Amino acid sequence: MKSTQPDAGAEAGKANVSKFDLLLAAVCRNCPVCRRARSKQKGAAFWLVQRVEKRVCPFCRAYERVYGRPAHQKVA
Repeated sequence: MKSTQPDAGAEAGKANVSKFDLLLAAVCRNCPVCRRARSKQKGAAFWLVQRVEKRVCPFCRAYERVYGRPAHQKVA
C-alpha cells in the first residue's frame, strides 16, 4: 500500500503547506489522469499532465507544493 503522506524531501517546505493545499493535493493524488501519468510515464495522459499541470490545474500545483515533485513524476 502506498503512503499518502508527503515525502521527506517536502519536509523543508511543509511550513508553507496549508490544509487547503493538502485537500487539493489529495484530489490530484486520486485523479485518474494523474495516476495514469505517474504509473505509465508515457502516453496521452503523461503528455497532458506534463503540459497542463503548472499552468492550468490547481490540484497539480498543490501536489507539487505538498510532495515536492511534479504531478507526473513517478512515485518511488
